[in-house]
Amino acid sequence: MSSLILTHTRYQMLEQMRIPISWVASAFFPAASMLAFVVPFAAADPVAATRATGSMMMIGAISAALIGLSITVSQDREQPWNHYLRTLPAGPLPRFAGRIFTSMAIMAVAVIPVLVIAALFTEAAITWPRLLLGIGALLAGSVPFMLIGLFLGFTLPSKAAIAVSQLLFFPMCILGGLFLPPQIMPDFVQALSPYVPSRGAVELVWSATTGSAADPAGLVMLAVWTVAAGVAAVWAYRRDEGRRFA
Repeated sequence: MSSLILTHTRYQMLEQMRIPISWVASAFFPAASMLAFVVPFAAADPVAATRATGSMMMIGAISAALIGLSITVSQDREQPWNHYLRTLPAGPLPRFAGRIFTSMAIMAVAVIPVLVIAALFTEAAITWPRLLLGIGALLAGSVPFMLIGLFLGFTLPSKAAIAVSQLLFFPMCILGGLFLPPQIMPDFVQALSPYVPSRGAVELVWSATTGSAADPAGLVMLAVWTVAAGVAAVWAYRRDEGRRFA
């Protein structure tokens, strides 16, 4: 099984490398958000700048996971090569894992401009162990968004997947407190924030990078979202397989 996962990962990576604009797009938005929201307002405060850098990294991860995966999966379903792959007796795990590992690689590239901007233009301070821990938290927190992206990709045509993923992306980032700290958001946003997966994901990153205590409600809901999204993604894959290949 591990060799199949590596094969699918290598194939997906080659596909992504043939379209470098997808890597550029994943890195541009969080870097632009860093320059627009963090450098002018939080650059002088080391703790605030570090937390805000984590938020911008999470934005890039959600974009690559949710938007990137939903679009690529829906587009792949329209290609003849996908019909052949679905006839192979491998099951959904190698393809799911290959897409997830590829998305993680894109996320790792997307956070580089954010870290460079933080180092050059803010007082953000972090040790190497905490940075590595933060990247691990980023990847772990992005799992439910990758699963949601797979679910959308297997249930929607490509044009619909583009629209729906973008409609989900911005509310999740806003409600999760990624653009602005949750404490200064309106009361109804603060009430909803712990129940969206983006809040639990960014709490993981904040805790890993600054040592702050993570909100337990956000972490519990992150786990709930991960399980629910995983079940939904597997269901969507089997539903698509039953409709198209039975």
